Amino acid sequence: MLNIFRKIAFWEGVSYLVLMTNMIMKRLFVYPDLTMTIGMAHGLLFVAYCILLIFVAQQYKWSSKTVALAFLASLLPFGTFIADKRIFRQYAEA
Repeated sequence: MLNIFRKIAFWEGVSYLVLMTNMIMKRLFVYPDLTMTIGMAHGLLFVAYCILLIFVAQQYKWSSKTVALAFLASLLPFGTFIADKRIFRQYAEA
């Protein structure tokens, strides 16, 4: 389940960056609005990330601090990539 969570975390991070890029392009340039479609995909990935976070945290008996950091990572640009490197990878290798 951790490997699935790590893949969802990666794609959630990618979708966050694509959504931000699309919003900037929409404001600065005349650019077709894909924000709704990208936003929906990002929203679904975010919800999947949060649900899987609960399951993985229970399975690996993560501390509440680790869970809080993993959740906070989903709210920050590049956060899931950093969390994967510093948190998730160490449990995958164990």
